[in-house]
Amino acid sequence: MNRPVDISYDTSPKLSAQLAQLWPLLQREVQEEITREPILSEFLMPTVLDHSTFNGALSAVLAQKLSCPTLSQLSLRKLCLESYEADPTIVTSALLDLIAVTERDPACKRISVPFLYYKGFQGLQLYRIANWLWKNNRRALARYIQSRVSEVFAIDIHPAAKVGNGILIDHATSIVIGETAVVGNNVSMLHEVTLGGTGKETGDRHPKIAGGVLIGAGAKVLGNVYVGEGAKIGAGSVVLNDVTAHCTVAGVPAIPVGQCGSVLPAHDMDHSLETGE
Repeated sequence: MNRPVDISYDTSPKLSAQLAQLWPLLQREVQEEITREPILSEFLMPTVLDHSTFNGALSAVLAQKLSCPTLSQLSLRKLCLESYEADPTIVTSALLDLIAVTERDPACKRISVPFLYYKGFQGLQLYRIANWLWKNNRRALARYIQSRVSEVFAIDIHPAAKVGNGILIDHATSIVIGETAVVGNNVSMLHEVTLGGTGKETGDRHPKIAGGVLIGAGAKVLGNVYVGEGAKIGAGSVVLNDVTAHCTVAGVPAIPVGQCGSVLPAHDMDHSLETGE
């Protein structure tokens, strides 16, 4: 039987204070961008600076990206704001994801960059809304959002999947996370990662990924397997069996190749493969 995966988050005053600073910082960064590149004001003003809260800006950027002739920006914004009001943890998760991307992605120097432009961050936040819809028995709309996210961002996360906080989905193209998958806190994964089934099972059939795990580009984790805390999965690997905590696995099929050199490889983003104990 697989061990449970923690997807709760720290509610300490220190973290709350840190999160509270992100919205003013985002506003300052966007204003600086307009000063440097005034032509962007037509995008950045209605997306960020015309809003008084992080919630409003997040709803605007997501609605602008996902809208289509059959689902307007206004309807999407209302849906986002409805979910944030009903479940404020969705916004907290978004803030924690924003910190994760900024801290771990060496190409990202400002929090406004993933907020405005990174489909890994944006697609994950839309999954969180679809997940809220799913849990509230609004499954037709949840599936619609999932379908639109797949079309627009090339990310396919089932709305019933459980995904923790502080998640980095880097580059994001071709990410697939199945219905019964669970992804713990502070996990990092690159493009073309699949957390899928074996194709023949029903019921609880998808992977459980514990906190701090790093999953390399193109890796496939298949079946109801457990990947322990702080493990590392090499790029292009196919994982078919449980992975112990702080172990590095690689290959097709994946086998242990050593112990991780870091307690939380997802934070270090070091994709090298250890070859010894």
